[in-house]
Amino acid sequence: MRLDFLEPLYKEAGPYASVYLDTSRDSAIEDPDAAIALRWRHLRDDLIAEGADPDSLAAVTGTVGDDAAVPGVHGQALFTAHGKLVLQGELPLPPAQDTAHFGPLPDALPLVVQHAPEIPYLAVRVHYTGRHSMEAEGTVRVDAEAGVWPVARVAPTGRLHEEVPVAQWLQTAERLADYVDSFAHRSGAETLVLAGDVWATGILANRLPKHLRGRLTTVEAGATPLPGRALLEDQLEAVFTGRMAAHDHVLLASFLAQQARGGASAEGLAATVSALQRGQVKALFLNNHPESPLRLWVGPQPEHIALTENDLRAYGVQTPRQERADAALTRALVGTGAELVLVPEERVKLHEGIGVLLRYADPAPST
Repeated sequence: MRLDFLEPLYKEAGPYASVYLDTSRDSAIEDPDAAIALRWRHLRDDLIAEGADPDSLAAVTGTVGDDAAVPGVHGQALFTAHGKLVLQGELPLPPAQDTAHFGPLPDALPLVVQHAPEIPYLAVRVHYTGRHSMEAEGTVRVDAEAGVWPVARVAPTGRLHEEVPVAQWLQTAERLADYVDSFAHRSGAETLVLAGDVWATGILANRLPKHLRGRLTTVEAGATPLPGRALLEDQLEAVFTGRMAAHDHVLLASFLAQQARGGASAEGLAATVSALQRGQVKALFLNNHPESPLRLWVGPQPEHIALTENDLRAYGVQTPRQERADAALTRALVGTGAELVLVPEERVKLHEGIGVLLRYADPAPST
């Protein structure tokens, strides 16, 4: 997963206020705005206790809950520095618990986790409930939408909508198949998810080019899509749960291949930190453990990261400090242009939960 979307965050110097808040407005909440305001007051107290300045508090207050147009369950991730909102992320799901932190580094990894697995897809829903005959009355309705899962839950893109008489479905399906192919190519979709009436979707599927049929997954149509949410949201969740993006698969396969032949890879925290210090990391692989209390020593630059204070002072850092390991690692990845791949432990259990694919291998020691 590329982390470019975090770059604006690290262009600002800390300290940062990092806030994760449930801002759902689903029907189960009687007065969602009051509930959001109450949760924010509790988090505000936490920030004050950690030394947050009034301007940073005001910047968050002015933004909390301003996503009222997003329906259903979701959340906000807000980051401020020196009284300015530097990054706002809409969370596809509410955070496991509301949190707020004020400190020299932003608490950015939970936002990254909510972006994973970041799979580009194209969803197509064909709605038809009539008689399976080209002579039947009625219409076939088609909706199509490209997105990146799971962020598309709360940030759906423009949607194609077309409705045609059943008698014209054969000809229209031919044209739509070409459009779907072009749409998938433009959006970089690695999966096409097709839902709807078996007869009507079958006609469309059979007209898709062969290369796109190889990426096709058919699902039940389910309920009518909720306005403002991703098309086929529930079906997409079932399709993509536990799945990695194709790009991340390639990186993981390369890591495992390098590991098997003792090449440009490393495992464990010490080796990872050493590689980040040298800007040597192409991709970092993580068995995510958000409960980990692990801390690392950091300095003012992204590559200023070490296991001990003395290690960092040896690099010339005059004022090292300890920070959460996940915050330090995330800043180092963004600052050195490395990627992050979240790997379920059941797929690959990494030593100390971490490993790296290197841009180059260290030269072999001379004999």
